[in-house]
Amino acid sequence: MSLFLSSYENRLDTKGRISVPASFRASVAGDAFAGVVLYRSFTHNCIEGMTMARMEKLAAATDQMGVFDSELDDLSAMLFADARPLMFDVTGRIVIPAELLQHAGITDSAVFVGRGNSFQIWNPAAFRAAQEKSLDNLRTLRPNLRVAG
Repeated sequence: MSLFLSSYENRLDTKGRISVPASFRASVAGDAFAGVVLYRSFTHNCIEGMTMARMEKLAAATDQMGVFDSELDDLSAMLFADARPLMFDVTGRIVIPAELLQHAGITDSAVFVGRGNSFQIWNPAAFRAAQEKSLDNLRTLRPNLRVAG
């Protein structure tokens, strides 16, 4: 599986299309679905994105929850009901639905932010502020990742 890495700022055109970064498209290249799945983040004012294969893994993980679990109801409503599968056009662009753009405060440009197995799409100014906050948090917490191998 390829990873979504780095950050790229792109502009929306007059028809609402935006080019998905080439390296992000390459991360999806081997998948049966030639596109990405987007949904409103429920932790930030941004858009979450991933491959269809990753979305299928999330669906499988929810199968481990109780059928009548209230957390499953909330998660299903936000994650699956809100999800938008968007195929790339011939030039690698997608049209992000208006309600997702509004949620993230995106008007004319957006930042695609790699997060390893997924990515986010942010309003550029909001992302810069969030990134600074994350840097300050990390300087305080100084997390220690244990990497096998």
